[in-house]
Amino acid sequence: MTVEAGTLLGPYEIVAPIGAGGMGEVYRARDTRLDRQVAVKLLPSHLSSSSDFKLRFEREARVISSFNHPNICTLHDVGEKDGLGFLVMEYCEGESLASRLARGPLPLEQVLRIGTEIASALDRAHHGGIVHRDLKPGNIMLTKGGAKLLDFGLAKPSVAIGSGAHPSGPSLMDGATEQKPLTAEGAIVGTFQYMAPEQLEGSDADARSDIFAFGAILYEMTTGRRAFEGKTKASLIASILDRQPQPISEIQPLAPPALERVIRTAMAKDPDDRWQTAHDLLLELRWIAEGGSQVGLAAPVVARRKMRERVAWGLAAVALVAASTVGALLLRKAPPPRTLRTQINPPAGAPFRFEISDCGSLTISPDGRRVTFAAAGDDGVTRLWVRPLESLEAKAIAGTESGQFPFWSPDSRFIAFFADGKLKKIDPDGGPALSICDVEINPRSGSWSRDGVIIFSPSSVTSVHRVADSGGKPTPVTSLDAAAGETTHRWASFLPDQKHFLYLVGAHSAGTRSEKNAIYIGSIDGKTRKLLFYARSNVHYAAGHLLWVRDGAIVAQRFDADAMKLEGDPIPVASSVRYTAGFFHGTFSVSDEGTLVYTSVAPDQRVPLAWFDRSGRKISSLGGPELWAEAELSPDGKHLAAVLEDPAVGTLDIWIYDLERGSRSKFAFSPVSEYSPRWSPDGRTIVFARDLERNNWSDLYLKPAFGGGEEQLLLASEATKFPTGWSPDGKYIAFDSFTTDRLKPDIWLLPLSGDRKPVPFLRGDASESGLKISPDGKWASYTSDETGTVQVTVTSFPEKQGRSVIGTGNATASKWSRGGRELLYGTGAGELYAVEVTGDASRFETGVPQLLFKSRSLLTGVGDISADGERALLLDLPPESQSAPITVVTNWAAVLER
Repeated sequence: MTVEAGTLLGPYEIVAPIGAGGMGEVYRARDTRLDRQVAVKLLPSHLSSSSDFKLRFEREARVISSFNHPNICTLHDVGEKDGLGFLVMEYCEGESLASRLARGPLPLEQVLRIGTEIASALDRAHHGGIVHRDLKPGNIMLTKGGAKLLDFGLAKPSVAIGSGAHPSGPSLMDGATEQKPLTAEGAIVGTFQYMAPEQLEGSDADARSDIFAFGAILYEMTTGRRAFEGKTKASLIASILDRQPQPISEIQPLAPPALERVIRTAMAKDPDDRWQTAHDLLLELRWIAEGGSQVGLAAPVVARRKMRERVAWGLAAVALVAASTVGALLLRKAPPPRTLRTQINPPAGAPFRFEISDCGSLTISPDGRRVTFAAAGDDGVTRLWVRPLESLEAKAIAGTESGQFPFWSPDSRFIAFFADGKLKKIDPDGGPALSICDVEINPRSGSWSRDGVIIFSPSSVTSVHRVADSGGKPTPVTSLDAAAGETTHRWASFLPDQKHFLYLVGAHSAGTRSEKNAIYIGSIDGKTRKLLFYARSNVHYAAGHLLWVRDGAIVAQRFDADAMKLEGDPIPVASSVRYTAGFFHGTFSVSDEGTLVYTSVAPDQRVPLAWFDRSGRKISSLGGPELWAEAELSPDGKHLAAVLEDPAVGTLDIWIYDLERGSRSKFAFSPVSEYSPRWSPDGRTIVFARDLERNNWSDLYLKPAFGGGEEQLLLASEATKFPTGWSPDGKYIAFDSFTTDRLKPDIWLLPLSGDRKPVPFLRGDASESGLKISPDGKWASYTSDETGTVQVTVTSFPEKQGRSVIGTGNATASKWSRGGRELLYGTGAGELYAVEVTGDASRFETGVPQLLFKSRSLLTGVGDISADGERALLLDLPPESQSAPITVVTNWAAVLER
């Protein structure tokens, strides 16, 4: 059945055909709800009456939906219309491997990279008990994000790897009921060119059949030739059953001998002589990629079973030699362990994200074998990535989009992280992200004990809580002392007894050296609170020491975990470490086995501002290098209200810049942080927020922008408040507000006449913030997550009649320009969009959002746009290639012995 363009299958609009095969027709389509491209696979109409084919179609849906792997095509949806079944899958934009092979062999680096990606995908499928059975270059797409394994239409369930049963055992479905196979006994299902001998003979296919096909694909990628040829189907089958492919070394003399061995073993005629699991093959390819085999070096060709026999005899001989020399060895003093430093660079096209709320994304597994970090891919979305230290490849972890503050399980198998208002956990080797519990706004990282207890901070202004790793409701194990000025307990980290933990007690309004910031010991029963020392950093226990950041350096001090007391003095371990003062956090992590990872920064982290045009081209620089936190232009564009970080004390200060004269002056003077300056419509007054010294609230103040006049307290209440703008007539100030009881922000209005009593403008279950009122005072834009993703929404002001959603989501902020005829908004992918406003004062209508440009600077949240919408004032960040790598220090404790 051919489906015409424009046909709707539920919410999916058919655009164009992509291809067809025996198991279905595939179309490119548009998801009208999310405005994204998808691939729709239809069961052909001539097969609709076949119950077997319908069953196989449903099987494919179950198979694909059970996977969550970056190299396996993602299933979005399943549906049926007018008796026509269809699957909705990820649209993989790129080139098929078959198309690429038509141009000849691939470079060795690409062979190994694509090979490891497909081996990883097969490993995931086989561990889930699934055999593909039709692996071929046409079912592998080469995308910007890596290779993707497609089309499980011929897949069959099998015994999962590691179940204790042999892979060639009987197939079971649904755990209990044995199903009738979709293929008659002796029938051949698959593509001849890459089929294993046992498939051609009509025998059961298992995971090793996929390995044979994969070996044939690797052979073709390396040589540019098919492993088996034949002028007819009969001669092709005979070639697969009886003949060996031409040696790779004769076609590609520079290919590593170990790679030829890997491929030859994969294509062994007898399944018992092949690699028995895709995981074994994956490890071999990774070893070769890391330089484990070079041209001209002899490579072992003995099969693993024979190798085991040889090893057994070898061990016996070694034992005899060892017996005669052990005495001498015992008398020899072992050489002192050495500290080794290496670096990890960002993945290609995916810069690290360690700025602001991603400052805690770097973490190493307890066994010291894998590192997790945040990076932004080609789509601009920040995800968590995992990089084995013995590998050169890092992989994005599907399902961790916008994930923050990850931490590992004690067995190094799972990663916990925060995303979408949840604490989640995920297996980085493949599998869905599972929710553990709800969290509040701005949660902070935690620690996972061997007893299955997770401790963390549900928000940036709460105490430490505990929850079972299997899920449940978090309960507090520390209590904030508001009377003492405590505003946060965070960075909880278990001590060796798994009952006590370290955590930071902090005061947002205090400086970095204030005694209001200190490291304490707590306990999971909530009964312990012991002061250790004063600091404003995350802290970890490892190798009998505590490690934290002080004055830009990681220091280590001996710690008696039994007596719970410090000994000796702090000793520097690493310098120039990234430290984010606003989060009280140094970007480092340490494993139980003795490996330290951290990110470095230049001694001066300051950057200037710069003007950019609507295409993202830099026009000119503005101001000198500073630690910018916010920047807002005055209505006439002649001045700038900027928030700068004072690294000496860790507070935020407001400065006024005269853009015509190139001068600046400090706006307000207090020992606490001041931020969110918003100009009045006439440009003569500024409203701003100021932290309180003794609790976690902030109050609103009003002060003349020039002349140093008296400041006026506008609003004091038991809440944290951020002004976002004024009404154009100057009668109202809009502000966001949240409390410790309600951590989702609401939008309020503060009238500047009458009783000046604030009134809620938007207050509901959703998070709503950033109100901006149009220049004519008729409309108001804001961001809301009411739909499940953060979007720009417009409603009438002040009536709140009707709501118009702008864009597709992932929005960060909005601003009116061109006298209200245009609305600009940013996204979490670092994009700036413009949408034309075509309605009038009684009817809000817009055109289609247009992407102006994409910039890493837009991810920082620092900057503003000129009133005419022609220029953007943003941070002038250095090129991504200049970003600091991750430093890896093995046996870091040896530094302390020098």
